[in-house]
Amino acid sequence: MHHRKFPLILALTVAVLAVPGRPAGSQAPAPKATVIRIASLAPPGSSFVKVLKAWSRTLEKETEGRVQLRVFSGGSEGSDRDLVKRIKAGKLDAAGVATTGLSMVAPELQVLTAPGLLTDDAQLDRAREKLDAQLQKLIEDGGFKLLAWGDGGKNRVFSSTEFKSPADLAGKSGWAGKDNAVSLAYTKALGANPVKVGAAGVFPGLKDGKLEVVPASAMAAVAFQWYTKLNYMSSSNFNIIVGGSIISKKAFNELSEPDQKTLLDTAKRAASKLDQIVGRDDARAYETLLGRGITEVDATANQAAWNAAAERARAQLVERGIFSKSLLKAVEAASK
Repeated sequence: MHHRKFPLILALTVAVLAVPGRPAGSQAPAPKATVIRIASLAPPGSSFVKVLKAWSRTLEKETEGRVQLRVFSGGSEGSDRDLVKRIKAGKLDAAGVATTGLSMVAPELQVLTAPGLLTDDAQLDRAREKLDAQLQKLIEDGGFKLLAWGDGGKNRVFSSTEFKSPADLAGKSGWAGKDNAVSLAYTKALGANPVKVGAAGVFPGLKDGKLEVVPASAMAAVAFQWYTKLNYMSSSNFNIIVGGSIISKKAFNELSEPDQKTLLDTAKRAASKLDQIVGRDDARAYETLLGRGITEVDATANQAAWNAAAERARAQLVERGIFSKSLLKAVEAASK
């Protein structure tokens, strides 16, 4: 990162103003800054928003004030689905979204969260790196530009009742997510009865017994207090929550090439910092849950059954046209 020091800027300013023959007051006004309106569902005091604001300061500094971020947090602009719609309508320019938001831009991106496919960070990173051009094209064909990937922790199976294998979850009511095709397919593959509600409906559903099985990250279970109504969680995860920061191609193309490069560079640095925080916080949340009485379920004892359920879910997603079989195989190969 290259920073210009204030004394140098001051010296250059004085030098310009002191050029002989330059009429006083004839200096052109500084160009108006381009403001990128970016929104997120993350709460104002969360790590994500803190990193987002730090990114904003860095971006403004490195573009010498030409580009700024205006941050909207706490869901003030709506859900992931709403954020993408508002960007398309020109009411926002960018957003930090999770899987649902990315799926609205390019449904095929849900392949990165296909159950049982990419279950550790190294696999996910390899797949995205090797297939970068193909994944970027999917996003750009949807009218957006990816600023940086951003992941949200490991999805595990939580339950209010004891389980060891998918057979123990058969007939139970399972959270499928309101707009999440992968969650729906996996819940069905486990043999549970899907309940399609937004995240806000999970706690009430658990409280009144209408929900018994919840696929979620340890962070989410702690943050939303779901764990107070759950008793068991799988030791292993079935996918990683994939998200990212996206911007409309229109807003991106309005920037100069140097400022585009700086925007992408600073976004990736911010994402790298956030990934470290998320990985740390998700691991801590898992330990917190164990400390608060949640029973850990060792899925390896029935690994074949869990693998079969994940395979059924992937087949169902291919059959529904969420992503192609060829893309699924390409991701699997790239992750190795």
